[in-house]
Amino acid sequence: MITKNVGNMDRAVRMIAALGLGYAAYRSAGVIAIILGAVALAVLGTALAGWCWLYTLLGVSTSKTEKP
Repeated sequence: MITKNVGNMDRAVRMIAALGLGYAAYRSAGVIAIILGAVALAVLGTALAGWCWLYTLLGVSTSKTEKP
């Protein structure tokens, strides 16, 4: 099982960022829209899952949960 490493405030910021990126993707066209949409989905996925692969790689955690 994956240990959550994204805290609640971080998740809220990520969701807001994902909404902004999604809107920017919607208003854009072409390759830029695809890139913005992909980044928005990735950011939203980390917010919903509560786990970020980059945080794991860097050894960072904003979650207040204790590791087992």
